[in-house]
Amino acid sequence: PQFERNITRFTQFLTLVGLTALVVGGVGVANAVAGFVDRKRASLATLKSLGATGSAVFGMALTEVMLIAAIGVVIGLLVGAALPFLVVWLFGALIPVPLDAAVYPRELGLGALYGALTAFAFALPALGRVHDVPVSALFRDRVDGDRRWPRPRYLVLTALAGAALIGAAVLFASEKRIAIAYALAVVGAFGLLRLVAVGVMALARRAPRPRSTELRLALSNIHRPGALTPSVVLSLGLGLALLVALALIESNISGQLRQGVAARTPSFFFLDVRSSEADRFAQYLGQQAPGAALERTPMMRGRIVRVNGVPSEQVAAKEEAAWALEGDRGVTYAAALPSGSTLAGGEWWAPDHRGEPLVSLEKGIADGIGVKVGDTLTVNVLGRNVTARIANLRRVDWRSFGINFVLVFSPNTFAGAPHTELATIAFPKEKAADEARDAALLRNIGREFPTVTSVRVKDALDAANEIVAQLALAVRGAASIAVVASILVLAGALAAGQRARVYDAVVLKTLGATRGRLIAAYLAEYAMIGAATALFGILAGSLAAWGVGARIMRLDFVFNFRAAAFAALGALALTVLLGLVGTWRTLGESPARRLRSL
Repeated sequence: PQFERNITRFTQFLTLVGLTALVVGGVGVANAVAGFVDRKRASLATLKSLGATGSAVFGMALTEVMLIAAIGVVIGLLVGAALPFLVVWLFGALIPVPLDAAVYPRELGLGALYGALTAFAFALPALGRVHDVPVSALFRDRVDGDRRWPRPRYLVLTALAGAALIGAAVLFASEKRIAIAYALAVVGAFGLLRLVAVGVMALARRAPRPRSTELRLALSNIHRPGALTPSVVLSLGLGLALLVALALIESNISGQLRQGVAARTPSFFFLDVRSSEADRFAQYLGQQAPGAALERTPMMRGRIVRVNGVPSEQVAAKEEAAWALEGDRGVTYAAALPSGSTLAGGEWWAPDHRGEPLVSLEKGIADGIGVKVGDTLTVNVLGRNVTARIANLRRVDWRSFGINFVLVFSPNTFAGAPHTELATIAFPKEKAADEARDAALLRNIGREFPTVTSVRVKDALDAANEIVAQLALAVRGAASIAVVASILVLAGALAAGQRARVYDAVVLKTLGATRGRLIAAYLAEYAMIGAATALFGILAGSLAAWGVGARIMRLDFVFNFRAAAFAALGALALTVLLGLVGTWRTLGESPARRLRSL
């Protein structure tokens, strides 16, 4: 069951990776379209001066953008369709399960739909502003940006396109709950980041004027008319929040997968050990397997027939707990709390309890069938109905590979009842692998105790653990793909404002500014904006990761500050570095040529 849950969590994580790629790809589209509009400003103004209507200019620009997007979608489909064949060719021998490389039209169609909707939804806000800006403002926009909202019809169109994109993501997602939660979180993040941008600009406007020329220029760039702060904060903040969320979820999934590989995996399970010969059996194992850890417990078979007096067939149990009411279950009794269990409610009974029969129930099953401490369960054991009161609830760490049961009764419940014992042995790690010893042990026990069933489970568990380890590697690999894509898109967010930066830099260089001073000013500007967005990214990403990890994936969520900070600050540093590469090259050119082209 734990292995199956890990597979499910990996599927959920892939859903998160896909949605993250969708959102950061949309941010990249928005930045690219904003840069496209900025580069085409003179052409658009000329068209409007020659009589083109705002709707016509918008239509032409949208058509051009969507044609480019269509080319991108086709390239993406071709690469995506070829990748499975490439993976099988390169790594087919290493993959532990059969991988059927084929072309799947439905998935390719979904990819095309996502690409088209993403391009359309994220391109509309930048294109919509073109409609109502007068010709004179288009020429003047480089100095005094027009930040008016687009016409209502473009806002409505943007909202409808966004709703269609969210609807498609939710409808076709394998994990719909995660898709819905993710979509709501992204929409909320857009609103919060707008407030963060306004706050950063307000703080820069009210900050004392420093003596350093570079710092004064950096502060002015943050709050001046036409500042890039809103777009940079939105792109960086959203991207960093998504990266932090992915990093924390990946850290928790990988940590939980590593916990699932027990340090002392049982080598053998022994079933049907009769109680009359259990002690002799234990002594024999001690002789045959010296140094091995032995664990044993009484075991019977029973079926839950009533819950609080209601027949089990009539109990409306949740899907994940319904199996506990279907068929026989292994039951046991114990004087002390079993290893691998922790109390989640109620109290454990005294070792010499002599009162009414008591039972301890695993908490997940209790929640699933709707019972609590103080309720009653009726279990049919050996043809006799036994009604016991629930004394406590337990959380069971099934990853420990120890012997544990959903139902554990107080010892007085089955005093004198015939039963068998279940036993395991686990060899020390340095002696775990010994095929000859294990084969001899099986033969000797079969000869000495013919009624005992011996099961060598180490090989099966080792195979499962190997797949789990590969699963953890796959989680990190999937996260790395999203990280690389996000960093490239975030760098594009800074590069999108390069034209405005070039204009400022040329004027300042004409007035005597050096390239080193300008780079220092831009670094200071991005550092101040980056500090605010990184703080938002860590807080918002951590909250999103906790919601998805603890509430949806049911992980034992642990906040890993190191992973969050590394994801946020590392991505921010790489983003600023990549974003300034083009600016550095441009600042090295002569101002005269640039002035003639402005």
